Amino acid sequence: MLRQLRFRDRQVVVLDAQGEDGVGEWNLIAQELGITPIRLDPMVANDAGIRLNPLDPSITTTGQLALLRTIIEVAMGHGLDERSGFALKVAHAYVNNHVTDRQPILTDIVEQLRHPKAESAEAMNVAIDDVRAWGLDVALVLDRLVDGDLRGMFDGPTTVGIDLDAPLIVFDLSHIDRNSIAMPILMAIVGVWLEHTWIRPDRKKRIFLVEEAWHIINSPFVAQLFQRLLKFGRRLGLSFVAVVHHLSDVVDGAAAKEAAAILKMASTRTVYAQKADEARNTGRVLGLPRWAVEIIPTLTPGIAVWDVNGNVQVVKHLITEKERPLVYTDRAMTESSVTDPELEWETEQRAMLIEQQMNGSSQSTVA
Repeated sequence: MLRQLRFRDRQVVVLDAQGEDGVGEWNLIAQELGITPIRLDPMVANDAGIRLNPLDPSITTTGQLALLRTIIEVAMGHGLDERSGFALKVAHAYVNNHVTDRQPILTDIVEQLRHPKAESAEAMNVAIDDVRAWGLDVALVLDRLVDGDLRGMFDGPTTVGIDLDAPLIVFDLSHIDRNSIAMPILMAIVGVWLEHTWIRPDRKKRIFLVEEAWHIINSPFVAQLFQRLLKFGRRLGLSFVAVVHHLSDVVDGAAAKEAAAILKMASTRTVYAQKADEARNTGRVLGLPRWAVEIIPTLTPGIAVWDVNGNVQVVKHLITEKERPLVYTDRAMTESSVTDPELEWETEQRAMLIEQQMNGSSQSTVA
């Protein structure tokens, strides 16, 4: 990403879900570029936190309703039935038509779900008590964003000053519990919000990078959102980069079908060192040649197997001295290795050995 940003027609957005010392992994890179990460944290006091409004006027009404449905479906783990969907639709329509003196917010939707107006039911000849009952579960889900464990991030107008034209935009999600349902909900909201506010047909080349992407791909509803972004990619000049630790987290998850579609659409796959059994599974899923599967467990930091539209190579990443302190994010584990000449020599020797193995197999040499 650092190298992409040397070009003036590039823009990068990162969902940074990892972190150390109270900040995300991308904090150093952001500092180097003079960028302040957008830190989403439900624990921050109400008036001090960053907010993204799902009902932001910059998002079309269709997009707002789609975003609300995605949030609810991710939280519930299943799709909305017709009755709940109707209750949400009429509540959203009422809020958009009647809240005109300010930005509508989620509290307005929750209020309408709990206390629907008669006119909301009359159009479909439905009893008002039925509309209220149909919207109760939806209201309870949205209440988490208004007055529950996710309050303070999406329950008000979008924070003034978020610069969507900056070359690098980092959403720091490192303060969110990575194992809770909050993370996929959060990624869904940010993803749709960006889709409607950031991605534009203006000839800029945009890169959307998601750390801990298994949170996305393991939820069918969020995976469908990012499938849509992938389909837009060629037309809008958008590249989508998903980082996962184990491919088995993806292909064996709840959204296996959607994950398989995303993997199929991905034109570039980069595989770093894995244990032998995981490497075999990865090779099977990605259709890698046997020589590549055998090499993956031997890879050292900075060396990876790249599959670019079926052209499989072993690639060594060259890091400049200026980049080195910015990209070694596991400082507690790697700080000594960064400056250890012996380990660097060992890495070079391993790279040479891999190159010899590949040459012996009539494969391409290390790039």
